[in-house]
Amino acid sequence: MIRDYGLNEFFFIATAIQWTLALSLIAFGGGILGGLIIALMRVADAKPFRWFALGFIRFFQGTPLLMQLFVAYFGMAIIGLPTNPWIAAAVALTLHASAFLGEIWRGCIEAVPAGQREASTALSFSYWVRMRYVILPQAARIAVAPTTGFLVQLIKATSLASIIGFTELTRAGQIISNATFKPFIVISTVAVFYFLLCWPLSLLASRMEQRFSRATTR
Repeated sequence: MIRDYGLNEFFFIATAIQWTLALSLIAFGGGILGGLIIALMRVADAKPFRWFALGFIRFFQGTPLLMQLFVAYFGMAIIGLPTNPWIAAAVALTLHASAFLGEIWRGCIEAVPAGQREASTALSFSYWVRMRYVILPQAARIAVAPTTGFLVQLIKATSLASIIGFTELTRAGQIISNATFKPFIVISTVAVFYFLLCWPLSLLASRMEQRFSRATTR
């Protein structure tokens, strides 16, 4: 039976925003931790750490996120765990975010003037002391804008989790579209919600980037 598209359908889609945000925050939080580890390994003195981090980044940047979601989802069954869309989506997106944030932050670390690194090395600071007290505080300021920009991309990437049955914003739209046979109205509604989630963050990232550019030219 075909249903009309009304307030109940609209609110069903709207309530799915909470799951999009929850998945985005989990993946972003895990990506912050993983990305920091990968970034530090990328600039480590030991070559094995650098090689591992580079291989990790190349794999997750060089393969489709959709494939990573499938591997996480069906891989759970292979190792004897129950297939859970929540866990699979969170794991895949966290690893995806770790790779991208790690490479973003590696660039920010290397953007710190070489004199800072040379001075701390001349003072016989260890690698960890150099990073904690000299390099990372300066790199963090540079990283704010691109990190915020990546969060926008991550929120949009959660839409792919619908393919493994995770009911977020896109999946909710698909359910209502199949029930009402009004895909244009439903998809337009979903698009507006994504815009309302992402546009403020995009604007914030742009302003942060402009502010940093002005500060570095003074």
